[in-house]
Amino acid sequence: MLKIGEKQILRIDKQVPFGVYLTGDVPNERVLLPRSQVPENAAIGDELEVFLYKDSEDRLIATRKEPKLTLHQVGYLTVIQVSRIGAFLDWGLDKDLLLPYHEQPRERVKEGQTVLVAVYLDKSERLCATMNVYPWLRTDSPYQAGDQVTGIVYETSRNFGAFVAVDSIFSALIPRRELVREFRVGEEVKARVTAVKPDGKLDLSIREKGLLQIDADAETILRMLRERNGELPFTDKASPELIREEVQMSKNEFKRAVGHLLRDNKIAIEEDRIILL
Repeated sequence: MLKIGEKQILRIDKQVPFGVYLTGDVPNERVLLPRSQVPENAAIGDELEVFLYKDSEDRLIATRKEPKLTLHQVGYLTVIQVSRIGAFLDWGLDKDLLLPYHEQPRERVKEGQTVLVAVYLDKSERLCATMNVYPWLRTDSPYQAGDQVTGIVYETSRNFGAFVAVDSIFSALIPRRELVREFRVGEEVKARVTAVKPDGKLDLSIREKGLLQIDADAETILRMLRERNGELPFTDKASPELIREEVQMSKNEFKRAVGHLLRDNKIAIEEDRIILL
């Protein structure tokens, strides 16, 4: 069976002036390999590994060139042109890969930009790109709780958190409770795996464990105090929203760090401010 978007081994069935026709296991099912792609001295019956896609006239065609991504794979491609129907991406073949506007979830991409995409088949059985990579990310990562990972934020949600493609191929989430600041789509993050879900997806945190994080948060508060002439115009009784906006910590994290500094006599808390001692 001829499989669009995949590499497969087919054999030469017929030679013609403009190339050779390849066939697989299904009788009378053939695809053209253009003459420029045919190996020298190729003969009927020879087997070739090829990739199948549709050309600019929507005809199924074979190539021996190596695509940068195949069907359902996730990876980075570069925008080489923007048109009225979407952006065209360089994926290593003669025909560029279309990223339709409706598959660009936020700001429209620009020429020269490198974007994280997956390859899918549209309703017309044409290969296209999408920035909605969630359905195509893998859930068989080698990571365990406690491991440090690197990934790319590809979507954010006020309800769920920040969705991350770890190593650009594995499905992960920084849950909303772990968001100490706003993330932007396309941002690279370094995080710690906090859990591996039964379905294989990863939960992440950008914060350190326990005492290490308290020390780090305390240092952040001290630095802010020094930068602001020795005072912060709010206390640990401030609203969670203000604390998160000002110091990029949850209220509980802020309170723990402030308590740590109080015990070390490095700060004092007044009615409406914290001062450096």
